[in-house]
Amino acid sequence: MATYLVGDIQGCLDDLLHLLDQAQFNPQQDQLWLAGDLVARGPQSLETLRFVKSLGDAATVVLGNHDLHLLAVAKGFAKNKKKDKTQAIFDAPDGEALLDWLRQQPLLAEHPQHPLVMVHAGVPVDWTLTQAHQQARQVENVLRSERAEWLLENMYGDGPDAWRDDLNELEQLRYTINAFTRMRFCYPDGRLDMACKLSPGDDGVGELVPWFELPRPQPLNKKIIFGHWAALMGHEDTQVIGLDTGCVWGNSLTMLRWEDGQRFVTECPLYA
Repeated sequence: MATYLVGDIQGCLDDLLHLLDQAQFNPQQDQLWLAGDLVARGPQSLETLRFVKSLGDAATVVLGNHDLHLLAVAKGFAKNKKKDKTQAIFDAPDGEALLDWLRQQPLLAEHPQHPLVMVHAGVPVDWTLTQAHQQARQVENVLRSERAEWLLENMYGDGPDAWRDDLNELEQLRYTINAFTRMRFCYPDGRLDMACKLSPGDDGVGELVPWFELPRPQPLNKKIIFGHWAALMGHEDTQVIGLDTGCVWGNSLTMLRWEDGQRFVTECPLYA
């Protein structure tokens, strides 16, 4: 049995299938872990949801910002942008069932055997793994409940930019969503920056630091697997592996086999 980890699909199903064929992925014995953003910008968001859902227990998915946005659009709390190419989901006879399935997916997943956790964007450096699980479950429980529409309507916003124990419920939920699905840079004191989308080292970054370069007071003792930040082009160090290599932007889709570290890469056309 092998464990495969893949970055943002964003509706590029043919590219994912090509990688799975390269790796001779067998859903009867292998596991596929997907780092969120299954949908948007690519041409096959509907088909991607259908395929990943069809894998059942062979697939583990964490929610990304585009996935959450799709759920908000479905409830009328956000505009369906033409460039997201997701209208087919709303028109499909199984669209509602697919959206309900997506709403059940976690924000954070920890592998039961391997020392890895997966999120879409990152894990705040001042959180322990226990706290990260607790905050993820808080969001997930609301999304899976009758209060889901309240959260989807109110999750947008760049604040608060730092975690405090005295945050109210909505502030806690919004901070957690931003950290797990939108975070790239932080200020040296750990505050989130939600505006900068440059690459580390670019002019204009200033004092901002990639979230994973800040010192972590209590190490997670797990490798953090994430997507979201295509400009990193597959960054890997002792603590993290970034798997978004910009498939939808005409770069490549990358999948990693955990057991031996082999990477499977396919070059992609420009979709977005």
